[in-house]
Amino acid sequence: MNIKKILNLSLIFTCLVTSCQIEKKVFPSKQYSRHIGDSEQNNEDDFNFKVCNGNENIYQYFNLQKGPEYLGEKCSILKVFNDQYKPIRAISQDGLIRIRFVVNCEGKAGRFRVLQSDNYLNEFKFNKKVVNQLLEITKSVKFWEIYYFRENPIDYYFYLIFKIEDGQIKEILP
Repeated sequence: MNIKKILNLSLIFTCLVTSCQIEKKVFPSKQYSRHIGDSEQNNEDDFNFKVCNGNENIYQYFNLQKGPEYLGEKCSILKVFNDQYKPIRAISQDGLIRIRFVVNCEGKAGRFRVLQSDNYLNEFKFNKKVVNQLLEITKSVKFWEIYYFRENPIDYYFYLIFKIEDGQIKEILP
C-alpha cells in the first residue's frame, strides 16, 4: 500500500471515530406532569381542596368513556350561569373562555385554570370582569357528578367552555 492510501484510510477512520462520539448532555432534573395540562396544586388554589387518589390517578375527561354529565343535567348548569352572570357589554369581547378544573371523589371542584382565546383560537385577554364572573360562578357550583371506576369514586378533570359575544354568554360547552 502506498503512503497516500494509508493517509486517506487513517483520515477516514479518524473522521468516523470522532463523528461517532456521544455527547453527554446534562439536563436539569425537572419533573414533568404525566399529561399535558395536568394541574398541580399552586399558591392560587384553595388548599382545602384535596384529591382522593393522588395526582397520578386523576382521570382525563376523555378517559371517562361517557360524555359530560351534570347533576340535574346540562339545563341545571345553564340555569346557574343564566341566573348569576351579568353581561359586560364591551367592544371586542368575543371569543372563548375555557375553565378547566379537577373534580374529586366527593364531587367537589378545585384547581381552576382559565384559558382565553378569540374565535380563531388565538390568545386573547378578556375584560377581567367577564373572566372573574365566570370563574366565581363556576367555583360556586357545589356538587359535580361523582364518577366511579371499578366501584370506587375517582378524581377527574372537567372543563366548561363559554362562547362569548359582545360580553354575553352565547353558549356553554360541552
